[in-house]
Amino acid sequence: MPVGVVGAGTMGTGVAQCFAAAGHPVVVVDPDPAARAAGPERLRAGVRAVRLLRRRAVGPVEERVTWAEGLSALSGARFVVECVPERVPLKEAVLGELDRVCPPETVFASCTSAIPIGRLGSFTGRPERVVGTHFMNPAPLKDTVEVVGSPHTGAHALALTVDLLAGLGKEAIVVGDGPGFVGNRVLMLTVNEAAAVVDEGTADADTVDRVFQDCFGHATGPLRTADLIGLDTVLDTLDVLREHTGDERFRPTPLLARLVAEGNLGRKSGRGFHPYPSHRATDRSRHAGVGSHV
Repeated sequence: MPVGVVGAGTMGTGVAQCFAAAGHPVVVVDPDPAARAAGPERLRAGVRAVRLLRRRAVGPVEERVTWAEGLSALSGARFVVECVPERVPLKEAVLGELDRVCPPETVFASCTSAIPIGRLGSFTGRPERVVGTHFMNPAPLKDTVEVVGSPHTGAHALALTVDLLAGLGKEAIVVGDGPGFVGNRVLMLTVNEAAAVVDEGTADADTVDRVFQDCFGHATGPLRTADLIGLDTVLDTLDVLREHTGDERFRPTPLLARLVAEGNLGRKSGRGFHPYPSHRATDRSRHAGVGSHV
């Protein structure tokens, strides 16, 4: 099945890799020339990671992925995954244009972190064919996807999504619609509170993460998890959750806002709550383009 991906950032490229590895031809669209130029190397790095960490052969992934500037390149896609930054106006513009470009039967899957799928579906003339696919980062190494169906999502779109994910070797956990769904509704509040603990001087970031690792069995702790996601994405997601819930607990802590303003975005920039000296600082600012979603 021809698949489209909108956004050549870390998440978009990772999702494209997943589908290409399963044999699907994939077109990745991003209007940012720098994002498109970086995409192939990011894809190769993802393939190397799978070979190294999963110790399995990977097929001709790169040959199945093409890169394009405009959404018109997705006119032949039957399943499109939207991986643009967590900003409602941008997603509205992208989904509206996809609605005009793609055939009526095409299903739109949003990799949104927190925006209700029902709202995203309202930006199209096909809300019954809009579903949430909350891939985790790094997408090629995570075996589970949080799948979100709104009250308007049709059974066909939901079943197709679950079947496609199964073909990628991923299990779908289907949840209902709502701000942040399950994962980020809980995780983002945890991250925000963990940042507040550091900001108040109760413990440093290493200690906060160690409590979660050693006491609760968490693999990395909330702050290293936030660094992996990207602190700019965490900030955007908290803003979305606050807007859609009215809950002031989702107001970003001053420390988190300050780190993002300073360009300390986590692993991708070389520093966030923790330093990552082995990671080249490739993104020191908050992007506004399509390819910035992580």
